[in-house]
Amino acid sequence: MPIVPSLYRFALFLVLLMPLPLLATEVTGVGIAGIRIPDPVSGRDTEGDVFYPSSQPVHGTTALGPYNVAATPDAPALPGAWPLVVISHGNGGSDLGHHDLAAYLASHGFVVATLNHLGDYFRDTSKVGQIEVLAGRPIQVQSTITTVLADPRWKALIDPDRIGVAGFSAGGYTALMLAGAHPQFDRFIAFCNRYPQNKDVCGHRADFEANAAKQGKTLEQMLNDMQGQLGRYGDTADPRVKAIFVMAPLSLVFGEHGFDHVRIPVYLYYGQNDRVLPPEANAKHIQPLIKTLAGVKEVPHADHWVFLPPCSAQLQKEIPPMCVDPAGVDRAKVHAQIDADALAFFRKALDVKDH
Repeated sequence: MPIVPSLYRFALFLVLLMPLPLLATEVTGVGIAGIRIPDPVSGRDTEGDVFYPSSQPVHGTTALGPYNVAATPDAPALPGAWPLVVISHGNGGSDLGHHDLAAYLASHGFVVATLNHLGDYFRDTSKVGQIEVLAGRPIQVQSTITTVLADPRWKALIDPDRIGVAGFSAGGYTALMLAGAHPQFDRFIAFCNRYPQNKDVCGHRADFEANAAKQGKTLEQMLNDMQGQLGRYGDTADPRVKAIFVMAPLSLVFGEHGFDHVRIPVYLYYGQNDRVLPPEANAKHIQPLIKTLAGVKEVPHADHWVFLPPCSAQLQKEIPPMCVDPAGVDRAKVHAQIDADALAFFRKALDVKDH
């Protein structure tokens, strides 16, 4: 019957008019390529990666250092104006520390950029607890955004009006700062008074107190001096960022009015039994303070490290405490849920059409 070919031609005509990002119900291919990012804090370059949609299907994983990454190096990019998400790792982490989330988002129509935070990554943590990290981390993410938007290879693939940030632990702090949150560094003192056995956050308290004493100051005075340097590298908020997804964020430093200037959607994830950043002083503490909270989820029984991808055999040997979860926690299943929630959140918050 002639009506069938006519309808077919009309449907085909409509498809050809649609923007490419709206066509793919599921982008199956993911490419990965290294990038170099200027670091305004140190004056040096840092390394990162771009994960992007590709027309080339992924077959298995690619071994990149100790990670098995579901992406193909330098695969051909799938043209389109895709939303951008930058992922910020935690203290001592790496640009591939959340490779599974990056690859998942890229496989569903996002460009994802990652970076090594100089002074606070696996090769060098010498600036942890100092202004170079506390004020510098969000500036490093800003530089990452600027770099990919200026790079001829990537800017043609990115919609500059749809940019989000995801972050874990100190990376969650970083994302909150980019959203406009304002910290109070002297809150570290009350936290460490309450949790003196917390070696991850308070283990170097004596060193900081000794350093303050050498300057003729108390620890509180030294932290207040750091507070005055918050804008040392520029405004830590970035209006280009339209949504943030934070996992077990370092958030004890945010007080009652810490989120007064946050105007963008925030999704909050945390582990019920986080021993590094106890929820009652971090995630659960900030939950009622964020007026733009778009979602919150607790992972039952989980500790802090559940937000790192399931470990490869090499990582299980190198960092065993970060690879083992409490009884009843299936990290692979947890990450499948995190990936799905992050995708749904960014699609809605960045006004990306759900395919």
